[in-house]
Amino acid sequence: MDIWDKKKRSAVMAKIKSKDTKPEWIVRRYLFSRGYRYRKNVKGMPGTPDIVMRKYGIVIFIHGCFWHGHEADGNMPRSNTEFWQKKIKRNQERDARNKETLKRMGWRVMTIWECQLKPAVRKRTLLEMEYFINHTFLERFKPRRSPAVYGTEEQEAPGMVAEGDAEYSAPKTSGGLEKPDK
Repeated sequence: MDIWDKKKRSAVMAKIKSKDTKPEWIVRRYLFSRGYRYRKNVKGMPGTPDIVMRKYGIVIFIHGCFWHGHEADGNMPRSNTEFWQKKIKRNQERDARNKETLKRMGWRVMTIWECQLKPAVRKRTLLEMEYFINHTFLERFKPRRSPAVYGTEEQEAPGMVAEGDAEYSAPKTSGGLEKPDK
């Protein structure tokens, strides 16, 4: 049974923010203080990610445990339980679709849960997030070896240009700098 009437409950629920929440502020302040730049709540992307780091190819969703049905600590209300179960299930299905679409578009997707930003585990969560960002960024520059291009025998690297049959000889020096020949 709800402690408030329908009108009061509606007013309370309407005040719950969908962006610029405290967990989002915590993550954004940390990223900015560490030198990362991002865009927030990008509407043109599937799911309107909370943080988009284009340079790194990463989108970050910061989910509230209740609204997105976090199994670790999601509590179900005692009143109108059937409604809330359906609502949260729809949210989870929508989240999965949006994440899959972003992955197909080439983005790396990270989800941070509200409970992971509680003071006891916040530092660890933020450090893990930063590790993931840096690791993903460095992976983009990792050389990829293809067996068709690089065989087991010694070959010239593709794109290298050799000068015909001209030989190179180093100038002879007598320990000091020499004047160039005229």
